[in-house]
Amino acid sequence: MSDDHLASDLRLAVVRLNRRLRGQRGDTRVSLTQVSALSTLDMYGPMTPGTLAARERVQPPSMTRIIAGLEQLGFIERVPHPTDGRQVIVSMSAAGAQFITDEVHAREVWMDGKLAELDPSERETLRAATAIIDRMVVGRDTVLRRPTTNGTGSSSAPSSSTPSSSTPSSSTPSSSTPV
Repeated sequence: MSDDHLASDLRLAVVRLNRRLRGQRGDTRVSLTQVSALSTLDMYGPMTPGTLAARERVQPPSMTRIIAGLEQLGFIERVPHPTDGRQVIVSMSAAGAQFITDEVHAREVWMDGKLAELDPSERETLRAATAIIDRMVVGRDTVLRRPTTNGTGSSSAPSSSTPSSSTPSSSTPSSSTPV
């Protein structure tokens, strides 16, 4: 693979992998847009609908429809904003967290099987490529990390190298791996 075609080859490989992973979905009554919004809430925690729309790069009216659908399924909850009575904070419900866990599990079972077919050096190459791709997508100064155990058997939240804020729309991830 020459550098002349690297961008095209990488893009095509990522599209094909994404298509295969999407094919592992367990519950198709939830759209991929809704799964993405839930994953964002899972990763970053409760936030306003406007912040969620900005993170998902959709217009606020579109996010309003996404939130309404997720609320109808029981996957999110709305609570009044603590300091701005005109706004609400959306958060993932226990049912939404279970849905994301199930979605991630289905995809990881498939991926684990594919990784098991590779030799150790190929898996190491992918491990290195994963870090590089994360930097390309998230930004050079922000690398998301998986939850780690904190010595008590429970897991601590993933972190990022970006500073967090104390607002409900904090940029620091708060829970499991995104879908």
